[in-house]
Amino acid sequence: MDRIFYDNTIGSYLWVLGVILFVVVINQLISKYLAHLVCRIFKKIWVDFDEERFLSLIVRPLGIFLIISVSIAVVYRLNFPSAFNFNIYKYPVNRVLLTLALAVQWIAFTWLLLRIIDYVAYVLQKKSPENALQGTSQLIIFFRDFLKVIILLIGILLILKFAFGYNIGTLLTGLSIVGAAIALALRESLENLIASFVIFFDKPFAPGDFVRVQNFSGAVEKIGLRSTRIRTVDKSYVTVPNKQMVDSILDNVSRRSQIRGEINLFLRLDTTPGKIEELAKETRFFIAAIPEIASYNVLFNDIRVQGYLVFIEYFTAPMPLVQFTAIKQKINYFILQTMERLEIRIAEERK
Repeated sequence: MDRIFYDNTIGSYLWVLGVILFVVVINQLISKYLAHLVCRIFKKIWVDFDEERFLSLIVRPLGIFLIISVSIAVVYRLNFPSAFNFNIYKYPVNRVLLTLALAVQWIAFTWLLLRIIDYVAYVLQKKSPENALQGTSQLIIFFRDFLKVIILLIGILLILKFAFGYNIGTLLTGLSIVGAAIALALRESLENLIASFVIFFDKPFAPGDFVRVQNFSGAVEKIGLRSTRIRTVDKSYVTVPNKQMVDSILDNVSRRSQIRGEINLFLRLDTTPGKIEELAKETRFFIAAIPEIASYNVLFNDIRVQGYLVFIEYFTAPMPLVQFTAIKQKINYFILQTMERLEIRIAEERK
């Protein structure tokens, strides 16, 4: 056991190999034990902490991180064999191997952090009420992906710093200059990205809402980082930059407290006041009998040179468009039938 082999005793090699094999064999138990300790801490904070989901995400990357870390620690106790003291592209072999080992260690640690972010996003989605806006879930997914990108960038910088010994200060200075140039070139895309944050936080609309914006209207199907997708009334798929969705006057039809219907009857001058009064009276009775209508107004509104104007207005609670148009059609049919029975005619507007 004390025999020297490549500048280290046989016992030292066996000791290092034994420790690594021991950790490989029981790494699942160790990682599960450590994960359970973390679970106890989180259970004191979150009553409905999902331990099974947490373990399924954390145990594997934690175990790999432990194996790599222990392997580096025990191998580093050995003397590097002098027979392998040669350079690879002007760099000593021992330095190259240590750099690769540290890089793998930081990659494993970054993977562990990404899994933790996945679990936090899962908990937030689970805690959201079932009747919450779909935009809430989309906002969680957006920030999950955004944080994962940030963690990846930080992980790359830490690998360059601690594994390769690179001066990241110089790199950050160069990246800031490049970033400023890219920001100028991609100004419109950045404006749309900022507008997406405004939409997520201000929530003027959410997926599923029926909106009117600019020269079209339709249902919002998806809110992305750059644009919003809308399915118009003629079933076309329109992509609108988020900046325009924020800067334009937008009518969210789905969030109306009531839906309004309006009819303007322009009657001929030979229509008698009695017929106008009878038409208004019967229309009031008919509209009042419709249970979906919350309020209404029927009045002889104006007298003009070409004819008389009867104004009809009614409001319903928010409902599907198909149901509202059916009510509107029923009222229109009744008015036409009543006008025919009372022999009332529509006046022709002169231009």
